[in-house]
Amino acid sequence: MNREHDNGAVTLVTGGASGIGAATVQRLLGAGHRVAVTGRDQAKLDAFVAQLDAPERVLAVAADTTDLASIGAAVEATVKTFGRLDHVVANAGFSTHDNLADGDPDHWREMLLVNVLGPAVLVKAALPALTASKGRVVMVGSTAGIKNTPGNMYSVSKSALTSLAENTRVLVTGSGVGVTLVAPGRVDSPFWSSHPTGVVPDGPAMTPDQVAEAVVWALAQPAGVEVNQVVVRPTGQLH
Repeated sequence: MNREHDNGAVTLVTGGASGIGAATVQRLLGAGHRVAVTGRDQAKLDAFVAQLDAPERVLAVAADTTDLASIGAAVEATVKTFGRLDHVVANAGFSTHDNLADGDPDHWREMLLVNVLGPAVLVKAALPALTASKGRVVMVGSTAGIKNTPGNMYSVSKSALTSLAENTRVLVTGSGVGVTLVAPGRVDSPFWSSHPTGVVPDGPAMTPDQVAEAVVWALAQPAGVEVNQVVVRPTGQLH
């Protein structure tokens, strides 16, 4: 029997109140999961959860994914509330939308901490519970981490995340824990709100829900099977 439908698998999603994270939470609930949602802004989390109309199956926990004590407390709260933890989705991340020539290193530092250290901290905090449940880790990367954008530090951060996913897979092989990197191309999401133009660049783009479908598909693989890398682009995106 597929564990996803066995009394509601328990999944923790970081950065889950908007964009791909929010779409993933909604799809997980539709698939019968119980979901813990993290973010730094408790008020934003609460407002998002209030829209879901699933109070008994959603837990909102303010947490900083770059801080082990903070994300560790979120993992503990999830296990305490739902009794176990089956999956984690490392989704929290952002871009400074600049490059090595014109960017601000202080902004790069924050981005690298969130995009790379955050997922590593999540794995460290969740690994004991995931080992017990023989669960899965999904890291949300980017095609920017596979096909580099010249001088772009976001691309560097997602390249590091691509390596982290494989590094984690090698670490947990034999434990029953599965690891998947989902690397989407251009997505029409709040990711672009921090772009200088504030809008999605011209060209094809996916919706957050289309990426969320790939995340949930990776989690729904039968026991004994793991998909290690999913690259999903909108039709017509070259890189």
